[in-house]
Amino acid sequence: MPEKKQTGTMTQVVKQSFPAVIDLSSQTVTWLIEAIFLGQLSSLALAGVGIAQQFIILTFSILLTFVVGSSIIIVRHLGAGDKWSANHVLGQAFLISFLLSILIGLFWYFIVPLLMTLIKEEGNQARQYAVTYIRTVALFAPIIITNFICMGILRGVGDTLLTMTINLTVNILNLVLDIFLIFGLWIFPRLETFGAGLAVGIAQTVGLIITITFLRNHKSSLFLAMMEITQPRMATFKKLFKLGIPTTIEQLVWSMGQIILSFFAAQINVTALAAHQVLVRIQSVLSMINWGFSITGMTLVGKSIGAKNYKEALKSGHMVGRVSWINALVIGILLFIFSKHVMSIFTGDVQVIQMGEDIMLLFVILQVPKAINTAYSGNLRGCADLNWLMWLAIGAVIINEIIGGFLLTFTFSMGLGGLWLIQILDESERLGLNIWRFNKGDWKKV
Repeated sequence: MPEKKQTGTMTQVVKQSFPAVIDLSSQTVTWLIEAIFLGQLSSLALAGVGIAQQFIILTFSILLTFVVGSSIIIVRHLGAGDKWSANHVLGQAFLISFLLSILIGLFWYFIVPLLMTLIKEEGNQARQYAVTYIRTVALFAPIIITNFICMGILRGVGDTLLTMTINLTVNILNLVLDIFLIFGLWIFPRLETFGAGLAVGIAQTVGLIITITFLRNHKSSLFLAMMEITQPRMATFKKLFKLGIPTTIEQLVWSMGQIILSFFAAQINVTALAAHQVLVRIQSVLSMINWGFSITGMTLVGKSIGAKNYKEALKSGHMVGRVSWINALVIGILLFIFSKHVMSIFTGDVQVIQMGEDIMLLFVILQVPKAINTAYSGNLRGCADLNWLMWLAIGAVIINEIIGGFLLTFTFSMGLGGLWLIQILDESERLGLNIWRFNKGDWKKV
């Protein structure tokens, strides 16, 4: 019988959560800074690369299938003290990621450039920037995809200090290379968007080397065995797909809901759309912070269930929810106090800044239920209650964000405020249902 460790303490949650918060936030911050660099080249370079990156982000959303599926199985095995089975699943996930990465690389290199013809412009400069960037990144697809899945699994099993160290190294290197390769400083040629893609590839190559080194020298919770990489097992493949697909659908549906809300903002006026996009960018950083707590909940709850310590699973999940609530409250207060300064970072348009300030109170209120709900969603992932989260997301997007968002924004003439008010109602409703589901304990039968 494995030793039942006390995981549901404030110290344990903070120790595991904040490295994950820094780790995940660093990637979003890197994309923001890179966008600033590309904007200095031209607005066309910024627009073209921005569209190319959307395809990369979409790919990562789909790959969550293997990250979440693998992590859930592995934390159960670790909780039960079965490290051999945990390492087996890691090896199989590594093999799947490498095989898939070849197909993804071909898709990025040949298919995505064809889709770029949808960009409407008088010339073809933005399209050319986009094609150059995506094709450069595509050459490194096996490295980028494999590292993404390995890092996601390590994060999911609780090695958040390790993943933070690796990701900070990768992202800092990426930005340093951006400076030299985009603008052609020192001995380097000016490569512009080709340089931006090259910087991503080189940094990720270094990252994968570091990741594999840690996985092979017993410095992490898992060990990457060469035997597992070379011997595919269909039973494990099927289990990974079965557990991961609901999460992929959940994330894609949520992304679709956000796109529809942006479309509603565009129907109001250009100023509303600009203010909405600024708040969405801020939210993207905060969402990475929330996701850090979600991963902690998934890890602690999953390990406790693997050890059949259901009382500890409940205790850990509720503690993660409390810590995320406190964190969201502090961030929300700071955002409200410095709302004008925060908006000014993204735009100098006075009207956009003013509209953003008018909405900021709703934006701040949203952060509390959103943060806690993200934490409890992680708890339920640790319980493997993935179908519940998928169907809840589908229902919430259709009823709340599409129908409710339209009614509040246009029928009741609430404008941009209606788009953020409906998100408060949506997150609060889902939070209540997720807490009820977690406390009900049906996941003990899964």
